[in-house]
Amino acid sequence: MNTRAIQANPLAAGLAAGEATTDRIEWIQLSLVFLPLATPISDAKVLTGRQKPLTEIAFLFAEIQTQQGHSGVGFSYSKRAGGPGQFAHAKEIAPNLIGEDPNDIARLWDKLVWAGASVGRGGLSTQAIAAFDIALWDLKAKRAKLPLAKLLGAHRDAVQCYNTSGGFLSSPIDEVLRNVETLLERGIGGIKIKVGQPDPMIDLQRVQAVHKLIDGRAHLMVDANQQWDRTTAQRFGRLVEPLNLTWIEEPLDAYDAEGHAALAAMLDTPIATGEMLTSVAEHHELIRLKSVDFIQPDAPRVGGITQFLKIMALADHARLRLAPHFAMEIHLHLSASYPHEPWVEHFEWLEPMFNERLTIHNGRMHVPNRPGLGFSLSDQARKWTAEKAEFGKRP
Repeated sequence: MNTRAIQANPLAAGLAAGEATTDRIEWIQLSLVFLPLATPISDAKVLTGRQKPLTEIAFLFAEIQTQQGHSGVGFSYSKRAGGPGQFAHAKEIAPNLIGEDPNDIARLWDKLVWAGASVGRGGLSTQAIAAFDIALWDLKAKRAKLPLAKLLGAHRDAVQCYNTSGGFLSSPIDEVLRNVETLLERGIGGIKIKVGQPDPMIDLQRVQAVHKLIDGRAHLMVDANQQWDRTTAQRFGRLVEPLNLTWIEEPLDAYDAEGHAALAAMLDTPIATGEMLTSVAEHHELIRLKSVDFIQPDAPRVGGITQFLKIMALADHARLRLAPHFAMEIHLHLSASYPHEPWVEHFEWLEPMFNERLTIHNGRMHVPNRPGLGFSLSDQARKWTAEKAEFGKRP
């Protein structure tokens, strides 16, 4: 374990003490955890040869404690590559938080991003910052003895939820249909299946089969994972118009904001994208060009909750719908605080990492009454830990 001692003067890293500052960050622990998946997962990026099947997910966990005994936990993640890089960057910048007031979350985000500014203000660097930022928000809500959604100001206590994990292209259609039936029995409100194969007609057959099985019992979405060109997206979009899909997700390259805008203007079916973007500025471009009907930011990818809230404000002003990507444990709280009816994505993959579970009933995921995010790391997550680094002195 890499241990770094707290500075002799605990205030040296922070602001001069004032009446408003009543607590200081005293200890941080970082963990690199690899979550194995039961079976390899493939989407369109695998079938087109751009990626290998997904077999594990790397997580960067940040645990923070203060002099007064308050604590918070946050995480970021990476699929296929990047987890060790996030961990390495987090280790470099973590000492900047020791001695700081944990309440100054926005200022601390700026401090961390400037600490690593030479590697940019998006991508891996801000994904590493996200783990700290989310932990500080968790800490603040716990100290207030409120669920994070209530601290932010909830518009609802339950959010529409849809499932993605049952509809991957690595699953034959018969298996997908069985998964869909099981999910509907569990109370899921929407089903998303993957498309974007080299032959779009196979996609169409799979979508039609799921649509027939659902028979109006839930919403249906499709996700091409950026694998279509503009012509294919336009043609497929027209073919599925009669199915009344809730959205078509990532039909084009994530950075083709103009192409998404043209598609959104052409089709009646709503367009959703944004999950692969890693900054507020990139999401602003989608909003400015009217590229999306559903915007899909990912808090760990954009730098945490502080940056996610900026995207929410922009999306609210544009009257867009919100459907955050992955990490339902975080995004449930953020979605609950969004003014316009949102969706949250259901993935059961992360459940072994935590001691607690989320409740789904009548198509909606319910905000837990536990303070903060409402989660604690499980013993299993500790066993899957590959590396740890500790900073400061544990209270």
